[in-house]
Amino acid sequence: MIQTAIDYAKELHKAGMTHEELSSVKDIFDVVPQVKEELNDPTVSLEKKHLVIQKVFSKNVRNFLQLLCDNNDVNLFEEVYKALTELEKTPEQKESSAVLTYVEAPSDEQLAGIKKFIEKEFHNPDIKLEMVKDPSLKSGFVLKVGSKEYDWSEKARIDQLKSSIAKAVGTGSATASEKGILSILEANIEDFQLEVKDKEIGVVNWVGDGIANVDGIDHAFYGEIVIFDSGVKGMVQDVRRDEVGVILFGSDIEVKEGSKVVRTGKMAGVPVGEGFLGRIVDALGSPIDDKGDIQADGYRPVECEAPGITERKSVSVPMETGLLSIDSMFPIGRGQRELIIGDRQT
Repeated sequence: MIQTAIDYAKELHKAGMTHEELSSVKDIFDVVPQVKEELNDPTVSLEKKHLVIQKVFSKNVRNFLQLLCDNNDVNLFEEVYKALTELEKTPEQKESSAVLTYVEAPSDEQLAGIKKFIEKEFHNPDIKLEMVKDPSLKSGFVLKVGSKEYDWSEKARIDQLKSSIAKAVGTGSATASEKGILSILEANIEDFQLEVKDKEIGVVNWVGDGIANVDGIDHAFYGEIVIFDSGVKGMVQDVRRDEVGVILFGSDIEVKEGSKVVRTGKMAGVPVGEGFLGRIVDALGSPIDDKGDIQADGYRPVECEAPGITERKSVSVPMETGLLSIDSMFPIGRGQRELIIGDRQT
C-alpha cells in the first residue's frame, strides 16, 4: 500500500472520519466514473473541481476531496479507503508520556490526583509522567499530554477572572455605575471557580508575509480560528499532511518560530448584536473606538449559506430613484434586483 495513502488515512482517523463516511464517495465513483475522471484530470481547473465537489458530495467529505484535488492525489482514493478501513480494525495507539510543569513540586495527594485525571482522560494507567520545574509559572501546574494541554497555573486563573469580571461589567445586571467596581470584584472573586479545559497546542515552524506554518494541531479544520501566544488571531487556510497553513489577522512581528498556537474550535466569524450599532470595529468585530468592550448577542460565521427564497422577507418598501421616467416604468422595491437596459448615451 502506498505510504501517501496511509498518511491520508491516519489524518482522517485522527479527525474522527470513518470508512462508512467515505463509502458514499466510493459509491459515486463506482456508479459515475466520469466524476472521478474529471477530478483527476490535470487539465481541469481547481476552481471547477471544487465546484463539482460542492455540488455532488456531502459536506463532511468535501474538505478531504478538495485536499486530494489540490495535491493531485485523487487517484489514491481507493488506497486511502482501504487504509482507513484497516486502521479502524487496529487498536488505537495510546499516549505513552506526559509532562507536568510546576513551580513547587506537587504533594503526594496532588500527584495522585493528577495521575488519576490522566488515567480517566486517556484510558491509560501506564503513562509516564515527566516533572519539569518552571519558576515563570509563579504558581500552579501545567499538564501536557500529546498535543493537549491542561492549565492550572496562576496565569490561567487571572485570565479567567479577568474575563468573568469583564462579562459582569458588560451586562445589564451589574454595571460599574450601579454597584461600583469593588462590589463587582468581590462578587466575582467569591463565586470564581477555575474551569480547566483541554487545549490543543501547536508550534510555529515558519512564518513570513502574513502566513505561518504550524505543527501539532492535528485536528484543526479549514476555516478555523486559532490564537497565537502573542494574542494575534489567524485562520486555517491550508490543511496539509504534516502541518497547517494559517493566515494571520494581525502583525507577524511578534509571531516567531517556536511560538505556541491554540485552537478555538470556531469557524471564522464575527460577534453580532445590538451593541455594535454606532460603534467602530475591525474586520474581526473587535472595537477600535476606545469606548470599551461590546456585549455580543451571538456569533455568526463569515462563510454560511444564504437563506432560501421562502425564508426571506418579501420586498414591500418602494425605492424611488427620483427620475420620473424610471419610477413610472420600472417600479423598484428596496432589496430588489432590477436590470435596466437602455442606450449607453441616455
